[in-house]
Amino acid sequence: MLKHPSAFLPVVMSLAALATVALFITFHGTAPQTDEGAAAHIWQLLMAGQAPIVVFFGIKWVGRTPRQALPVFGLQIVAALAALAPVYLLHW
Repeated sequence: MLKHPSAFLPVVMSLAALATVALFITFHGTAPQTDEGAAAHIWQLLMAGQAPIVVFFGIKWVGRTPRQALPVFGLQIVAALAALAPVYLLHW
């Protein structure tokens, strides 16, 4: 099931968003910034951009093969929560 782009693309996008936050913290620290920078905009685009892909995956695959699609759907949710966690915990 993970070979389909609608299955793995949201996970990759979440991991890229998480990597964006990690790289920003590595180079700039966790101090509040005066302005949203490029990293914040990239994170926002990655997180918002995966929503239609997840909806498409749910419509196409969960109805057809729920036993195989639901674990992938769960993986997509866990990956998105992992990307959201640092932003929530650091109050950005």
